[in-house]
Amino acid sequence: MRRRGNFNVFSAHAWYVPGVGGMFVLLLLLLAGSLLGNLVTLIFTALAGQQAAIDYAMLLGYPLMFLPAMMFVAVKSRNLSYTGGGFALDSPNFAPKKGWMCALLAMVGTFAAAYMTDALSSVMPPMPEWLETLMKNMTGGVLWVNFLLVSIMAPLFEEWLCRGMVLRGLLNSGKIKPIWAIVISALFFAIIHGNPWQAIPAFILGCLFGYVYYKTGSLKLTMLMHFTNNTLALAASRIWPEAETWTDITGGMYWPYFACALVALVLVVLGFSRIKTQSPEGNCDPVPSLFSE
Repeated sequence: MRRRGNFNVFSAHAWYVPGVGGMFVLLLLLLAGSLLGNLVTLIFTALAGQQAAIDYAMLLGYPLMFLPAMMFVAVKSRNLSYTGGGFALDSPNFAPKKGWMCALLAMVGTFAAAYMTDALSSVMPPMPEWLETLMKNMTGGVLWVNFLLVSIMAPLFEEWLCRGMVLRGLLNSGKIKPIWAIVISALFFAIIHGNPWQAIPAFILGCLFGYVYYKTGSLKLTMLMHFTNNTLALAASRIWPEAETWTDITGGMYWPYFACALVALVLVVLGFSRIKTQSPEGNCDPVPSLFSE
């Protein structure tokens, strides 16, 4: 029987494989975590003041959102690890491509998809002022805080939840076809963003992230994709603070660039389609029971 690292979340959570019911449990736990995060934020605001809360409170509140779900998964996975097998959250199944090639394709595909989603902004109503202020606080405050939240924490926690737990669980539940597992996990990803201005692009990107996870089993790769999207958005907000969309940045060249992005995205998807899956459920590596080792 092998030992597990106490802080190795990827391996320690492998034995809990949530189905549709488990997905809703995780969503409820995320809502509970949001209440906990909001409570801590209120306490921090009372102690440190409004401006300090705007700049730093999310460093505490955001990780706390995921704490109940992670604790629940840790307990469930530990109990299940002695009675049955599971599926790895992170599996580097890139053949016949190299890992670096998949990483490059993933980043290019993410940028292309993110750029194309801006076309939806032209048909959506204006963002409410409170939401616009919140978004600007997330990208226009203290730079290192914004980078830590947007580029590091969000990819880490959200990919753990949406691909590592929800999609992995749906793919390996034996009850849902992969295409629907990807779509449902992308809807879950969209819902946790809490508003249509973020949810619609999140759904489209979630489908791409989900497809890449299905083909490779690599959670690190989808974290890289999430990092790429969020860091590009953060960088754009700093370089062009008055711009709200890529249309504002590119002007009349938006649609020619859109066509280029579409071609790039198709080529990326075709590139990942060459990776063969181990089973109809995808490329998440099976993990045996601890007692079987």
